Amino acid sequence: MSEEKTVDIESMSSKEALGYFLPKVDEDARKAKKEGRLVCWSASVAPPEFCTAMDIAIVYPETHAAGIGARHGAPAMLEVAENKGYNQDICSYCRVNMGYMELLKQQALTGETPEVLKNSPASPIPLPDVVLTCNNICNTLLKWYENLAKELNVPLINIDVPFNHEFPVTKHAKQYIVGEFKHAIKQLEDLCGRPFDYDKFFEVQKQTQRSIAAWNKIATYFQYKPSPLNGFDLFNYMGLAVAARSLNYSEITFNKFLKELDEKVANKKWAFGENEKSRVTWEGIAVWIALGHTFKELKGQGALMTGSAYPGMWDVSYEPGDLESMAEAYSRTYINCCLEQRGAVLEKVVRDGKCDGLIMHQNRSCKNMSLLNNEGGQRVQKNLGVPYVIFDGDQTDARNFSEAQFDTRVEALAEMMADKKANEGGNH
Repeated sequence: MSEEKTVDIESMSSKEALGYFLPKVDEDARKAKKEGRLVCWSASVAPPEFCTAMDIAIVYPETHAAGIGARHGAPAMLEVAENKGYNQDICSYCRVNMGYMELLKQQALTGETPEVLKNSPASPIPLPDVVLTCNNICNTLLKWYENLAKELNVPLINIDVPFNHEFPVTKHAKQYIVGEFKHAIKQLEDLCGRPFDYDKFFEVQKQTQRSIAAWNKIATYFQYKPSPLNGFDLFNYMGLAVAARSLNYSEITFNKFLKELDEKVANKKWAFGENEKSRVTWEGIAVWIALGHTFKELKGQGALMTGSAYPGMWDVSYEPGDLESMAEAYSRTYINCCLEQRGAVLEKVVRDGKCDGLIMHQNRSCKNMSLLNNEGGQRVQKNLGVPYVIFDGDQTDARNFSEAQFDTRVEALAEMMADKKANEGGNH
């Protein structure tokens, strides 16, 4: 019998820990499946605490699809989905996942692995025994996960979260969500055939809060000017905030990253060295299919990304043991809020990052993230005097992104930021 290879996590850098733990989430799911334990496919901002407390392994289709997109494997999955009749207007995360699901279904039914699946750069994931969703970031997730449940004939746990037409989150909204939590617990008890483990749930909640506290602290390093932190790094590390915030994988990795950032500040090692000409906020999902290109174009202009509201969607800070506090945390994601709150969040990100400009991703795949871009940009320009540009794109469908258009918009933003600085300098 072969022994498991000993891994020296202590000596790893944060980047090495990220490279170890992120694939381990999927590996844990594969292991759970082999051992006869349950596997769940979950939406990215659905609360994982309930499943983790019941020892159910979790896979995240959005993170999985982003990984496929970043490794240039999305076109093959999109083709499978579109051949099945899924429209190109549907979220590309959803279409990539539907394509992957279809191939897994074929494999399960025939016992043979389809060539497209063999050639995929994706981390292998098992089919789910249950799917969990929450509409706190978009209502597309409801139909996406209903479809998964129907196609795979597995139970669906849906946590319904009302849209916040006013803010702060109202008492009755929090009480409604607590009711949704309790119904999810009952569904899990029925599925697992045993009582919910409230003691373990409390420990999982505390772990989640330790992980999220470290995640939130990372963003505070944008206060330094020059900055030791490049915002594009948040897009990479965010994978653990999504897929492992209720595990110690994320806490370990984020604390390593914080220690490295402290060392960079002490040694005056800045993200762009002496080449930080300007600082920008990125609004919207990363263009995973062109992450390198988007970063390099901004870097070529000396524009460092020091702000983004997107990673902050996983700031699910709450008081362990208090279900109403947890309900509020999972309800207040900024795209689940009225324009006034959404605009306030964006302004805070721009201010905290000491940003000179704002670049906004008009995402073909994510209408909810893109709907109020122009209004948000106008508000930031009016209240903070910060210019903005908008580019068209997609998170995983390359057909909806133009490198040339992106480059032109970034150049325009760089010119506006430079003009503004020159005018401010002339006024002193």
